[in-house]
Amino acid sequence: MTPALRDYVASKLQRLQRHFDQHCEVRTQLAVRKPDHHVVATVNLPGRTLHADASGSTMYAAIDLLVDKLDRLMLKHKEKKCNHHAREVRDNPA
Repeated sequence: MTPALRDYVASKLQRLQRHFDQHCEVRTQLAVRKPDHHVVATVNLPGRTLHADASGSTMYAAIDLLVDKLDRLMLKHKEKKCNHHAREVRDNPA
């Protein structure tokens, strides 16, 4: 991996930090399978592991697609965790 690609991946993954205050581990794998470039990522969150992959005509395009997928997955996980449809417990006098 070139330093330019490493910096590009790191800068793009910074966008994901807005979803969670806590630290999460992200592992990425970059591969070239002609004619496409493939990127795979695993995000370890407390209580959940997210996986995403993407392909593109260039490595930079594949990374952009991957970060978009991870962003949507993390947002979906965050919304499920908040459970907006929880009902209030009412006190019924006996």
